[in-house]
Amino acid sequence: MRERGRARWRRWIARRIPPAAQVQLNQRRIFIMPSRVGGAFGLALLLMLLAAINYENSLAYGLTFMLAALFIVAILHTYRNFSGLLLKAGVSGAVFVGEQARFRVRLESVEHAHQAVALGWPPAELQTLDIPPQGQRECELSLPAERRGWLHPPRMRVESRFPLGILVAWSWVDLDQAVLVYPRPLPGDLPLAAGRGREEDDEGVRASGRGADDYQGLKSYQPGDSRRRLHWKAYSRGQGLLVKDFAALAGRDLWLDFLAIGGDPEARLALLCHWVLQLDGRQQAYGLRLPGTELAPNQGDAHREACLRALALYGVAA
Repeated sequence: MRERGRARWRRWIARRIPPAAQVQLNQRRIFIMPSRVGGAFGLALLLMLLAAINYENSLAYGLTFMLAALFIVAILHTYRNFSGLLLKAGVSGAVFVGEQARFRVRLESVEHAHQAVALGWPPAELQTLDIPPQGQRECELSLPAERRGWLHPPRMRVESRFPLGILVAWSWVDLDQAVLVYPRPLPGDLPLAAGRGREEDDEGVRASGRGADDYQGLKSYQPGDSRRRLHWKAYSRGQGLLVKDFAALAGRDLWLDFLAIGGDPEARLALLCHWVLQLDGRQQAYGLRLPGTELAPNQGDAHREACLRALALYGVAA
């Protein structure tokens, strides 16, 4: 029953305040109710009225009606402080699973100032700020990124208790924002398939790509290097962990292949994400193969973002 009521409320609020990249608060989108302090204030007025009636005290009548008029005037000021506020969605960057997704929101004043405006997602604490007349302020809200794909935040609560705190004006706003969440990088060895579907010997394919297919010497072991190329004789002589350094096969492209990795799909995506970042840092051209998706070998920021995006959205419903 409660879930049905919540679903009906969500449908109603979506019709009344549809999602949009910018929303201006007006009479249709603003709700006003007494706050807890306002409820106590109203109860005190009722008790004062009963006391005035019982004792037929004109001074008590006057004080009660004066405070009641103050309550009514506060409704107008609370609404005016909230009305006309313009909220705009800002640019939000992509994050990895486990990080905080950050959503930027810009608040603009079309005419008068807006005081003590708070916004956020309950039950977390709301951020409070003032917007000067015909000015703007920007705030950054965060949510934990718990799974890859698109993260769509729930409706944001915007409220104000200005000027007396006895009334709260609020609205539920959906700025139609979304943050792309990449898989969490998982370090590990990766079987790299060179060429188009042909498996090559691991020593003939490496991630440095210096353009020859011969032995280059030894280098220090780095996390992610294949254990098959460890030089155990050097380790036994106390020279530390060294690996045999082979250059990439000439004329062959380096591919990161989803189907060439064992394990569950999420672990595969996390490992591929790690190697996309590693190869990009080494400025090595690489390609990415996912079931139904193939990105040709390339390098640079645009190629890295395209690969990370493909990993984030693999198997995710649109």
